[in-house]
Amino acid sequence: MIKAQDIVESIADAFQFISYYHPKDFIDAVFTAYKKEQSLAAKDALAQILTNSKLCAIGKRPICQDTGIATIFVKIGQKCKFDFNNEALTDLLNEGVRLAYTNKNNPLRASVLADPASHRINTRDNTPAVIHFEFCSGTNLDIICAAKGGGSEAKSKLFMLNPSDSVADTIINAIPAMGAGWCPPGILGIGIGGTPEKALLLAKKSLMDSINIQHLITSGPQNKIEELRLEIYQRANELGIGAQGLGGLTTVLDVKILEYPTHAANLPVGLIPNCAATRHIHFKLDGSGPAKLIPPVLTDYPDVNWQPDEESAIRVNLDNLTKNDLSKWKMGERLLLTGHLLTGRDAAHKRLCDMIKKKEKLPVNLQNRVIYYVGPVDAVRSEVVGPAGPTTATRMDKFTSMILEETGLLAMIGKAERGQDAILAIKENRSAYLMGVGGAAYLVSKAIKKSKVVAFEELGMEAIYEFFVEDMPVTVAVDSQGNSIHNCGPKEWKVKIADLS
Repeated sequence: MIKAQDIVESIADAFQFISYYHPKDFIDAVFTAYKKEQSLAAKDALAQILTNSKLCAIGKRPICQDTGIATIFVKIGQKCKFDFNNEALTDLLNEGVRLAYTNKNNPLRASVLADPASHRINTRDNTPAVIHFEFCSGTNLDIICAAKGGGSEAKSKLFMLNPSDSVADTIINAIPAMGAGWCPPGILGIGIGGTPEKALLLAKKSLMDSINIQHLITSGPQNKIEELRLEIYQRANELGIGAQGLGGLTTVLDVKILEYPTHAANLPVGLIPNCAATRHIHFKLDGSGPAKLIPPVLTDYPDVNWQPDEESAIRVNLDNLTKNDLSKWKMGERLLLTGHLLTGRDAAHKRLCDMIKKKEKLPVNLQNRVIYYVGPVDAVRSEVVGPAGPTTATRMDKFTSMILEETGLLAMIGKAERGQDAILAIKENRSAYLMGVGGAAYLVSKAIKKSKVVAFEELGMEAIYEFFVEDMPVTVAVDSQGNSIHNCGPKEWKVKIADLS
Protein backbone atom coordinates (compact mmCIF):
# COMPACT_ATOMS: atom_id res chain seq x y z
CA MET A 1 0.00 0.00 0.00
CA ILE A 2 1.67 3.18 -1.20
CA LYS A 3 0.75 6.18 0.92
CA ALA A 4 -0.05 9.61 -0.46
CA GLN A 5 2.36 11.27 1.97
CA ASP A 6 5.20 8.99 0.86
CA ILE A 7 4.67 10.10 -2.75
CA VAL A 8 4.64 13.80 -1.82
CA GLU A 9 7.68 13.48 0.44
CA SER A 10 9.66 11.47 -2.10
CA ILE A 11 9.03 13.96 -4.90
CA ALA A 12 9.93 16.91 -2.66
CA ASP A 13 13.13 15.20 -1.50
CA ALA A 14 14.06 14.20 -5.05
CA PHE A 15 13.88 17.70 -6.51
CA GLN A 16 15.84 19.13 -3.60
CA PHE A 17 18.39 16.33 -3.97
CA ILE A 18 19.03 16.86 -7.68
CA SER A 19 19.24 20.63 -7.26
CA TYR A 20 22.62 20.27 -5.55
CA TYR A 21 23.89 16.75 -6.37
CA HIS A 22 25.10 15.89 -9.84
CA PRO A 23 24.81 12.19 -10.77
CA LYS A 24 28.20 10.56 -10.15
CA ASP A 25 28.44 9.34 -13.74
CA PHE A 26 28.20 12.95 -14.91
CA ILE A 27 30.95 14.12 -12.53
CA ASP A 28 33.19 11.29 -13.74
CA ALA A 29 32.52 12.14 -17.39
CA VAL A 30 33.30 15.85 -16.92
CA PHE A 31 36.50 14.96 -15.06
CA THR A 32 37.54 12.64 -17.88
CA ALA A 33 36.98 15.52 -20.32
CA TYR A 34 38.90 17.89 -18.04
CA LYS A 35 41.96 15.63 -17.83
CA LYS A 36 42.34 15.31 -21.59
CA GLU A 37 41.35 18.87 -22.57
CA GLN A 38 44.10 20.85 -24.31
CA SER A 39 42.22 24.12 -24.85
CA LEU A 40 43.08 26.40 -21.93
CA ALA A 41 39.77 28.26 -22.14
CA ALA A 42 37.73 25.06 -22.21
CA LYS A 43 39.78 23.48 -19.42
CA ASP A 44 39.19 26.53 -17.24
CA ALA A 45 35.43 26.27 -17.89
CA LEU A 46 35.44 22.57 -16.98
CA ALA A 47 37.36 23.35 -13.80
CA GLN A 48 34.70 25.88 -12.82
CA ILE A 49 31.92 23.36 -13.48
CA LEU A 50 33.64 20.68 -11.36
CA THR A 51 34.44 23.09 -8.53
CA ASN A 52 30.89 24.44 -8.58
CA SER A 53 29.52 20.90 -8.37
CA LYS A 54 31.51 20.15 -5.23
CA LEU A 55 30.61 23.47 -3.60
CA CYS A 56 26.91 22.81 -4.23
CA ALA A 57 27.15 19.36 -2.68
CA ILE A 58 28.77 20.83 0.42
CA GLY A 59 26.50 23.86 0.70
CA LYS A 60 23.34 22.12 -0.53
CA ARG A 61 22.59 24.97 -2.93
CA PRO A 62 21.54 24.84 -6.60
CA ILE A 63 24.07 23.82 -9.25
CA CYS A 64 22.55 26.39 -11.62
CA GLN A 65 20.45 29.49 -11.07
CA ASP A 66 17.98 27.99 -13.56
CA THR A 67 16.64 25.28 -11.28
CA GLY A 68 14.68 23.83 -14.18
CA ILE A 69 11.18 22.83 -15.10
CA ALA A 70 10.07 19.78 -13.15
CA THR A 71 9.70 16.74 -15.39
CA ILE A 72 8.44 13.44 -13.96
CA PHE A 73 8.24 10.02 -15.59
CA VAL A 74 5.91 7.69 -13.71
CA LYS A 75 5.46 3.95 -14.27
CA ILE A 76 2.47 2.56 -12.38
CA GLY A 77 2.57 -1.15 -11.64
CA GLN A 78 -0.73 -2.81 -12.52
CA LYS A 79 -0.94 -4.25 -9.00
CA CYS A 80 -0.11 -0.99 -7.22
CA LYS A 81 -2.32 -0.17 -4.27
CA PHE A 82 -2.77 3.37 -2.97
CA ASP A 83 -4.18 4.68 0.31
CA PHE A 84 -5.91 7.68 -1.27
CA ASN A 85 -9.32 7.87 -2.89
CA ASN A 86 -10.21 11.52 -3.46
CA GLU A 87 -6.78 12.85 -4.46
CA ALA A 88 -5.39 12.55 -7.96
CA LEU A 89 -1.87 11.19 -8.40
CA THR A 90 -1.07 14.27 -10.50
CA ASP A 91 -2.01 16.53 -7.58
CA LEU A 92 0.25 14.60 -5.21
CA LEU A 93 3.18 14.85 -7.60
CA ASN A 94 2.64 18.59 -8.01
CA GLU A 95 2.41 19.03 -4.25
CA GLY A 96 5.83 17.40 -3.96
CA VAL A 97 7.20 19.80 -6.56
CA ARG A 98 5.63 22.75 -4.74
CA LEU A 99 7.24 21.75 -1.45
CA ALA A 100 10.62 21.23 -3.09
CA TYR A 101 10.72 24.57 -4.86
CA THR A 102 9.53 26.57 -1.85
CA ASN A 103 11.82 24.89 0.69
CA LYS A 104 13.02 27.66 3.01
CA ASN A 105 16.44 26.09 3.53
CA ASN A 106 17.12 25.81 -0.20
CA PRO A 107 14.52 27.72 -2.23
CA LEU A 108 14.64 26.85 -5.92
CA ARG A 109 14.05 29.59 -8.46
CA ALA A 110 10.48 29.72 -9.74
CA SER A 111 10.69 29.81 -13.54
CA VAL A 112 7.34 28.37 -14.67
CA LEU A 113 4.90 30.83 -16.24
CA ALA A 114 1.17 30.26 -16.67
CA ASP A 115 -0.59 31.66 -19.75
CA PRO A 116 2.62 31.34 -21.82
CA ALA A 117 1.13 32.88 -24.98
CA SER A 118 -0.28 35.94 -23.26
CA HIS A 119 0.13 37.14 -19.67
CA ARG A 120 3.08 34.86 -18.72
CA ILE A 121 2.36 34.96 -14.99
CA ASN A 122 4.90 33.23 -12.72
CA THR A 123 3.23 30.45 -10.72
CA ARG A 124 5.77 31.15 -7.93
CA ASP A 125 6.27 27.47 -7.01
CA ASN A 126 7.30 25.91 -10.34
CA THR A 127 4.09 23.95 -10.68
CA PRO A 128 2.63 22.39 -12.67
CA ALA A 129 5.22 19.74 -13.46
CA VAL A 130 5.36 18.06 -16.85
CA ILE A 131 4.30 14.50 -16.06
CA HIS A 132 4.38 11.39 -18.25
CA PHE A 133 2.42 8.32 -17.10
CA GLU A 134 2.88 4.72 -18.17
CA PHE A 135 1.40 1.47 -16.91
CA CYS A 136 3.54 -1.63 -16.47
CA SER A 137 3.57 -4.96 -14.66
CA GLY A 138 4.44 -5.22 -10.98
CA THR A 139 3.47 -3.68 -7.67
CA ASN A 140 5.79 -0.65 -7.55
CA LEU A 141 5.54 2.99 -8.44
CA ASP A 142 8.63 3.68 -10.55
CA ILE A 143 9.55 7.38 -10.76
CA ILE A 144 12.20 9.47 -12.50
CA CYS A 145 12.48 13.13 -11.52
CA ALA A 146 14.38 15.55 -13.73
CA ALA A 147 14.90 19.32 -13.62
CA LYS A 148 15.49 20.61 -17.13
CA GLY A 149 16.98 24.06 -17.67
CA GLY A 150 15.51 26.45 -20.22
CA GLY A 151 18.79 27.02 -22.07
CA SER A 152 19.15 23.42 -23.15
CA GLU A 153 15.41 22.99 -23.77
CA ALA A 154 15.54 25.94 -26.17
CA LYS A 155 17.94 24.02 -28.41
CA SER A 156 15.57 21.06 -28.92
CA LYS A 157 14.94 20.09 -32.53
CA LEU A 158 12.42 17.97 -34.44
CA PHE A 159 13.28 16.64 -37.89
CA MET A 160 10.78 14.95 -40.16
CA LEU A 161 13.16 13.03 -42.40
CA ASN A 162 12.62 10.87 -45.41
CA PRO A 163 13.26 7.18 -44.73
CA SER A 164 16.43 7.30 -46.82
CA ASP A 165 17.91 10.34 -45.02
CA SER A 166 20.91 9.99 -42.71
CA VAL A 167 20.14 10.46 -39.01
CA ALA A 168 23.82 10.98 -38.19
CA ASP A 169 24.30 13.67 -40.85
CA THR A 170 21.14 15.45 -39.69
CA ILE A 171 22.28 15.56 -36.05
CA ILE A 172 25.84 16.63 -36.87
CA ASN A 173 24.60 19.41 -39.15
CA ALA A 174 22.28 20.64 -36.38
CA ILE A 175 24.85 20.85 -33.58
CA PRO A 176 26.74 24.00 -34.73
CA ALA A 177 23.42 25.81 -35.15
CA MET A 178 22.62 25.03 -31.49
CA GLY A 179 25.45 27.32 -30.46
CA ALA A 180 26.60 27.17 -26.85
CA GLY A 181 23.33 28.14 -25.17
CA TRP A 182 22.82 24.53 -24.09
CA CYS A 183 26.01 24.75 -21.98
CA PRO A 184 28.20 22.04 -23.45
CA PRO A 185 29.67 19.63 -22.64
CA GLY A 186 26.50 17.67 -22.13
CA ILE A 187 24.53 14.73 -23.41
CA LEU A 188 22.59 14.48 -26.66
CA GLY A 189 19.22 12.72 -26.34
CA ILE A 190 17.87 11.38 -29.63
CA GLY A 191 14.49 9.79 -30.31
CA ILE A 192 13.89 7.99 -33.60
CA GLY A 193 10.53 6.85 -34.92
CA GLY A 194 6.93 6.91 -33.78
CA THR A 195 5.20 10.18 -34.50
CA PRO A 196 6.65 13.71 -34.08
CA GLU A 197 5.64 14.03 -30.44
CA LYS A 198 6.76 10.47 -29.70
CA ALA A 199 10.22 11.11 -31.15
CA LEU A 200 10.72 14.11 -28.85
CA LEU A 201 9.46 12.19 -25.83
CA LEU A 202 11.91 9.38 -26.62
CA ALA A 203 14.71 11.94 -26.87
CA LYS A 204 13.85 13.39 -23.46
CA LYS A 205 13.50 9.97 -21.86
CA SER A 206 16.84 8.80 -23.26
CA LEU A 207 18.57 11.49 -21.22
CA MET A 208 17.49 9.75 -18.03
CA ASP A 209 19.92 6.88 -18.65
CA SER A 210 23.41 6.81 -17.14
CA ILE A 211 26.49 7.85 -19.07
CA ASN A 212 28.29 4.81 -20.51
CA ILE A 213 29.84 5.87 -23.82
CA GLN A 214 33.40 5.13 -22.67
CA HIS A 215 32.40 1.57 -21.81
CA LEU A 216 30.78 1.27 -25.24
CA ILE A 217 33.97 2.52 -26.90
CA THR A 218 35.95 -0.12 -25.01
CA SER A 219 33.55 -3.03 -25.54
CA GLY A 220 32.53 -2.12 -29.08
CA PRO A 221 29.00 -1.75 -30.52
CA GLN A 222 26.68 -4.76 -30.50
CA ASN A 223 23.93 -3.38 -32.75
CA LYS A 224 23.10 -0.61 -35.22
CA ILE A 225 21.88 1.81 -32.54
CA GLU A 226 25.15 1.49 -30.63
CA GLU A 227 27.04 2.03 -33.89
CA LEU A 228 24.99 5.19 -34.47
CA ARG A 229 25.69 6.43 -30.93
CA LEU A 230 29.43 6.04 -31.44
CA GLU A 231 29.38 7.68 -34.87
CA ILE A 232 27.49 10.75 -33.64
CA TYR A 233 29.65 10.98 -30.49
CA GLN A 234 32.89 10.93 -32.48
CA ARG A 235 31.72 13.30 -35.20
CA ALA A 236 30.18 15.74 -32.68
CA ASN A 237 33.44 16.04 -30.77
CA GLU A 238 35.37 16.50 -34.01
CA LEU A 239 33.43 19.75 -34.53
CA GLY A 240 35.71 21.42 -31.97
CA ILE A 241 32.90 23.37 -30.28
CA GLY A 242 34.17 22.42 -26.82
CA ALA A 243 33.12 23.41 -23.32
CA GLN A 244 30.87 26.48 -23.35
CA GLY A 245 31.48 26.80 -27.10
CA LEU A 246 35.00 28.13 -26.49
CA GLY A 247 36.69 25.56 -28.72
CA GLY A 248 38.08 22.28 -27.43
CA LEU A 249 38.17 18.50 -27.52
CA THR A 250 34.91 17.63 -25.76
CA THR A 251 31.53 18.93 -26.87
CA VAL A 252 29.36 15.94 -25.91
CA LEU A 253 29.84 13.51 -23.02
CA ASP A 254 27.48 10.85 -24.37
CA VAL A 255 24.86 10.23 -27.03
CA LYS A 256 21.65 8.46 -26.03
CA ILE A 257 19.16 6.99 -28.50
CA LEU A 258 15.72 5.42 -28.09
CA GLU A 259 13.64 4.26 -31.04
CA TYR A 260 10.05 3.24 -31.74
CA PRO A 261 8.24 1.79 -34.78
CA THR A 262 7.09 4.43 -37.26
CA HIS A 263 5.05 4.92 -40.42
CA ALA A 264 6.67 3.66 -43.63
CA ALA A 265 6.59 7.15 -45.14
CA ASN A 266 8.26 8.89 -42.18
CA LEU A 267 11.44 9.04 -40.14
CA PRO A 268 10.78 11.40 -37.21
CA VAL A 269 13.91 12.34 -35.25
CA GLY A 270 13.86 14.32 -32.01
CA LEU A 271 16.99 15.94 -30.56
CA ILE A 272 17.16 17.28 -27.01
CA PRO A 273 20.47 18.17 -25.32
CA ASN A 274 21.18 17.98 -21.61
CA CYS A 275 23.37 20.73 -20.20
CA ALA A 276 26.17 21.04 -17.65
CA ALA A 277 23.46 21.12 -14.96
CA THR A 278 22.40 17.53 -15.66
CA ARG A 279 19.85 16.72 -12.92
CA HIS A 280 17.82 13.53 -12.62
CA ILE A 281 17.19 10.68 -10.18
CA HIS A 282 15.38 7.35 -10.36
CA PHE A 283 13.63 5.64 -7.44
CA LYS A 284 10.83 3.18 -6.67
CA LEU A 285 8.07 3.23 -4.07
CA ASP A 286 6.91 -0.18 -2.86
CA GLY A 287 4.81 0.69 0.18
CA SER A 288 7.66 0.53 2.69
CA GLY A 289 7.89 4.32 3.03
CA PRO A 290 9.29 7.30 1.16
CA ALA A 291 12.27 6.92 -1.15
CA LYS A 292 15.70 6.69 0.42
CA LEU A 293 18.03 8.86 -1.64
CA ILE A 294 21.71 8.17 -1.05
CA PRO A 295 23.88 11.28 -1.45
CA PRO A 296 27.35 11.12 -2.96
CA VAL A 297 30.39 11.38 -0.69
CA LEU A 298 33.02 14.07 -1.13
CA THR A 299 35.51 11.48 -2.34
CA ASP A 300 33.27 11.06 -5.40
CA TYR A 301 34.35 14.53 -6.49
CA PRO A 302 37.73 15.01 -8.19
CA ASP A 303 40.43 17.14 -6.63
CA VAL A 304 39.76 20.13 -8.87
CA ASN A 305 39.52 23.44 -7.05
CA TRP A 306 39.24 26.37 -9.44
CA GLN A 307 40.77 29.65 -8.32
CA PRO A 308 41.00 32.98 -10.17
CA ASP A 309 44.06 33.11 -12.40
CA GLU A 310 45.64 36.17 -10.83
CA GLU A 311 48.77 35.95 -12.96
CA SER A 312 47.23 35.99 -16.43
CA ALA A 313 43.79 37.48 -15.76
CA ILE A 314 43.29 41.23 -16.13
CA ARG A 315 41.80 43.01 -13.12
CA VAL A 316 39.04 45.45 -14.03
CA ASN A 317 37.53 48.18 -11.85
CA LEU A 318 33.93 48.50 -13.00
CA ASP A 319 33.42 51.79 -11.22
CA ASN A 320 35.83 53.76 -13.40
CA LEU A 321 35.60 51.75 -16.61
CA THR A 322 35.79 53.67 -19.90
CA LYS A 323 35.41 52.89 -23.59
CA ASN A 324 39.15 53.35 -23.90
CA ASP A 325 39.65 50.52 -21.39
CA LEU A 326 37.27 48.30 -23.36
CA SER A 327 39.14 48.98 -26.59
CA LYS A 328 42.24 47.31 -25.15
CA TRP A 329 40.51 44.02 -24.33
CA LYS A 330 41.17 41.21 -26.76
CA MET A 331 38.94 38.27 -27.59
CA GLY A 332 39.72 35.33 -25.30
CA GLU A 333 41.32 37.34 -22.50
CA ARG A 334 40.22 36.48 -18.98
CA LEU A 335 39.09 39.28 -16.70
CA LEU A 336 38.43 39.58 -12.96
CA LEU A 337 35.72 42.19 -12.36
CA THR A 338 35.43 44.28 -9.20
CA GLY A 339 32.86 47.00 -8.59
CA HIS A 340 29.19 47.68 -9.24
CA LEU A 341 27.24 46.12 -12.08
CA LEU A 342 23.56 45.94 -12.98
CA THR A 343 21.52 42.88 -13.89
CA GLY A 344 18.77 42.48 -16.45
CA ARG A 345 17.13 39.67 -18.43
CA ASP A 346 14.41 39.37 -21.09
CA ALA A 347 11.54 41.03 -19.23
CA ALA A 348 13.67 43.95 -17.99
CA HIS A 349 15.16 44.54 -21.44
CA LYS A 350 11.72 44.59 -23.04
CA ARG A 351 10.48 47.13 -20.52
CA LEU A 352 13.53 49.33 -20.95
CA CYS A 353 13.18 49.31 -24.74
CA ASP A 354 9.46 50.04 -24.53
CA MET A 355 10.21 53.04 -22.32
CA ILE A 356 12.94 54.25 -24.70
CA LYS A 357 10.50 54.08 -27.61
CA LYS A 358 8.01 56.15 -25.61
CA LYS A 359 10.79 58.58 -24.59
CA GLU A 360 10.11 57.87 -20.91
CA LYS A 361 12.77 58.29 -18.25
CA LEU A 362 14.40 55.00 -17.38
CA PRO A 363 14.26 53.85 -13.74
CA VAL A 364 18.01 53.24 -13.73
CA ASN A 365 20.92 55.02 -15.39
CA LEU A 366 22.85 52.67 -17.69
CA GLN A 367 25.47 55.24 -18.75
CA ASN A 368 28.98 53.75 -18.45
CA ARG A 369 27.61 50.67 -16.70
CA VAL A 370 27.94 46.94 -17.30
CA ILE A 371 24.84 44.73 -17.29
CA TYR A 372 24.79 41.07 -16.28
CA TYR A 373 22.19 38.77 -17.84
CA VAL A 374 21.12 36.85 -14.74
CA GLY A 375 18.10 35.86 -12.70
CA PRO A 376 19.50 34.76 -9.32
CA VAL A 377 18.15 32.25 -6.85
CA ASP A 378 16.85 33.78 -3.60
CA ALA A 379 19.46 34.11 -0.86
CA VAL A 380 19.32 32.06 2.35
CA ARG A 381 20.98 32.49 5.72
CA SER A 382 24.07 34.72 5.42
CA GLU A 383 24.16 34.74 1.62
CA VAL A 384 24.14 38.03 -0.26
CA VAL A 385 22.51 36.30 -3.21
CA GLY A 386 21.79 32.71 -4.20
CA PRO A 387 23.40 30.95 -7.17
CA ALA A 388 23.69 33.53 -9.93
CA GLY A 389 25.14 32.19 -13.14
CA PRO A 390 24.67 33.83 -16.55
CA THR A 391 21.68 33.22 -18.79
CA THR A 392 21.75 32.74 -22.57
CA ALA A 393 22.80 36.02 -24.14
CA THR A 394 21.20 35.53 -27.56
CA ARG A 395 17.77 36.15 -26.05
CA MET A 396 18.85 39.75 -25.50
CA ASP A 397 20.22 40.19 -29.04
CA LYS A 398 17.11 41.93 -30.38
CA PHE A 399 17.41 44.59 -27.66
CA THR A 400 21.17 45.10 -27.87
CA SER A 401 21.41 47.76 -30.57
CA MET A 402 18.80 50.04 -28.97
CA ILE A 403 20.19 49.63 -25.46
CA LEU A 404 23.77 50.39 -26.52
CA GLU A 405 22.86 53.36 -28.72
CA GLU A 406 20.31 55.00 -26.40
CA THR A 407 21.68 54.43 -22.90
CA GLY A 408 25.48 54.56 -23.05
CA LEU A 409 25.81 51.02 -21.66
CA LEU A 410 29.45 49.93 -21.86
CA ALA A 411 29.38 46.12 -21.83
CA MET A 412 27.28 43.02 -21.23
CA ILE A 413 27.85 39.69 -19.46
CA GLY A 414 26.04 36.47 -20.32
CA LYS A 415 26.65 32.94 -21.47
CA ALA A 416 27.14 31.47 -24.93
CA GLU A 417 27.49 33.26 -28.26
CA ARG A 418 25.98 36.44 -29.67
CA GLY A 419 24.21 36.64 -33.03
CA GLN A 420 25.59 38.61 -35.96
CA ASP A 421 23.29 41.61 -35.41
CA ALA A 422 24.37 41.87 -31.78
CA ILE A 423 28.04 41.54 -32.74
CA LEU A 424 27.63 44.33 -35.29
CA ALA A 425 25.98 46.55 -32.64
CA ILE A 426 28.85 45.80 -30.24
CA LYS A 427 31.40 46.77 -32.89
CA GLU A 428 29.58 49.94 -33.96
CA ASN A 429 29.22 51.11 -30.36
CA ARG A 430 32.76 50.08 -29.35
CA SER A 431 31.24 47.90 -26.64
CA ALA A 432 32.16 44.40 -25.47
CA TYR A 433 30.46 41.15 -24.52
CA LEU A 434 31.88 39.13 -21.65
CA MET A 435 31.06 35.49 -21.01
CA GLY A 436 30.59 33.66 -17.73
CA VAL A 437 30.48 29.88 -17.40
CA GLY A 438 27.04 28.30 -17.52
CA GLY A 439 26.85 25.59 -14.87
CA ALA A 440 28.98 27.44 -12.30
CA ALA A 441 26.25 29.52 -10.67
CA TYR A 442 27.09 28.89 -7.02
CA LEU A 443 30.78 29.52 -7.65
CA VAL A 444 29.96 32.84 -9.36
CA SER A 445 27.69 33.88 -6.48
CA LYS A 446 30.69 33.80 -4.13
CA ALA A 447 32.05 36.85 -5.97
CA ILE A 448 28.87 38.87 -5.28
CA LYS A 449 29.35 40.83 -2.05
CA LYS A 450 26.31 43.17 -2.10
CA SER A 451 22.93 43.06 -3.82
CA LYS A 452 19.86 45.27 -3.99
CA VAL A 453 16.86 45.63 -6.28
CA VAL A 454 16.93 48.96 -8.15
CA ALA A 455 14.06 48.60 -10.67
CA PHE A 456 11.07 46.43 -11.65
CA GLU A 457 10.87 44.66 -8.28
CA GLU A 458 7.55 43.06 -9.28
CA LEU A 459 9.41 40.95 -11.87
CA GLY A 460 10.95 38.81 -9.13
CA MET A 461 14.13 37.15 -10.31
CA GLU A 462 13.87 39.16 -13.55
CA ALA A 463 14.04 42.48 -11.69
CA ILE A 464 17.05 44.78 -12.18
CA TYR A 465 19.53 44.35 -9.33
CA GLU A 466 22.73 46.17 -8.55
CA PHE A 467 25.55 43.85 -7.48
CA PHE A 468 28.88 44.70 -5.99
CA VAL A 469 31.33 42.03 -7.10
CA GLU A 470 34.92 41.15 -6.26
CA ASP A 471 37.06 39.18 -8.72
CA MET A 472 34.12 37.91 -10.77
CA PRO A 473 35.63 35.73 -13.52
CA VAL A 474 34.64 36.35 -17.15
CA THR A 475 36.13 35.89 -20.61
CA VAL A 476 36.10 38.47 -23.40
CA ALA A 477 33.78 36.71 -25.84
CA VAL A 478 33.26 39.62 -28.28
CA ASP A 479 35.75 42.48 -28.23
CA SER A 480 35.17 46.03 -29.38
CA GLN A 481 36.37 45.13 -32.88
CA GLY A 482 33.63 42.50 -33.22
CA ASN A 483 35.91 39.48 -32.88
CA SER A 484 33.93 36.57 -31.39
CA ILE A 485 35.54 33.66 -29.56
CA HIS A 486 32.48 31.55 -30.33
CA ASN A 487 33.13 32.02 -34.02
CA CYS A 488 36.91 31.64 -33.91
CA GLY A 489 37.43 29.05 -31.14
CA PRO A 490 35.49 26.12 -32.64
CA LYS A 491 36.97 26.74 -36.10
CA GLU A 492 40.47 26.70 -34.69
CA TRP A 493 39.90 23.55 -32.68
CA LYS A 494 38.14 21.73 -35.50
CA VAL A 495 41.35 22.08 -37.50
CA LYS A 496 43.52 21.06 -34.51
CA ILE A 497 41.40 17.96 -33.86
CA ALA A 498 41.67 16.95 -37.50
CA ASP A 499 45.47 17.30 -37.28
CA LEU A 500 45.56 15.28 -34.05
CA SER A 501 43.73 12.40 -35.69
